[in-house]
Amino acid sequence: MRMRPLIAVSVLTLLPLTSCSSDDDEKQLTVLAAASLTGTFETLASTFEDEHDGVDVKFNFGSSTTLAEQGVDGAPGDVLATADEKSMTIAEDGDALAADRMQFATNELVLVVPADNPAKITGFDDLADTDWVRCADDVPCGRLALSLLEENKVTAEPRSLEVDVKSVLAKITSGEADAGFVYASDAVAAGDDVLVFDVPGAAEQLNPYFIAPLDQNDSGDLAQEWVDFVSSDEGRKILDDAGFGKP
Repeated sequence: MRMRPLIAVSVLTLLPLTSCSSDDDEKQLTVLAAASLTGTFETLASTFEDEHDGVDVKFNFGSSTTLAEQGVDGAPGDVLATADEKSMTIAEDGDALAADRMQFATNELVLVVPADNPAKITGFDDLADTDWVRCADDVPCGRLALSLLEENKVTAEPRSLEVDVKSVLAKITSGEADAGFVYASDAVAAGDDVLVFDVPGAAEQLNPYFIAPLDQNDSGDLAQEWVDFVSSDEGRKILDDAGFGKP
């Protein structure tokens, strides 16, 4: 009879331990990714989570350059994905990568205008005397736009320089600007909200996208599994559908 209370206590003390072990089974993967990857990576994450029980993929989207610098500074993150080689090189030179970088996609710059096209723009040559915007010089979409503008001898000045390509697209879809330079994938995501015009020479100046696990990653094998999934046939189809080119 005296043993029964002791047994009851033992059972009670085991219950919280069992509960804690189920919490430990939940894993989080944090991905630092270029703003232009937002919708596509969210789609990839949905499939990845379905195939990895108990995994929750979190994102920090923004300028590739800024994210690479944050990676070097040890900001929390397991994987870095950039919209150009220069940004990934910043992380590489700062010893922030846990494995070799890999190119997984390309993207082409296009000119977009609001669907109702209030400035009556018909192409690349109509930028003069319009309120147009592009990314800032220190981010991938800005560097690419600047190169193409110089190549085409365009001297018109933008109304504003935006922090990333999503900010440019927001200016167009809200009607705050007459035109803007975004990636082909962003134009696909915008759908009927924009009209799209080719940029002369853009097909020869594609931005390459790179991905690599970060040195500070604490996700175990998940970081490399995400990298492998992005470059898999399944990942490639999602990227193709979103308007990204092949590496």
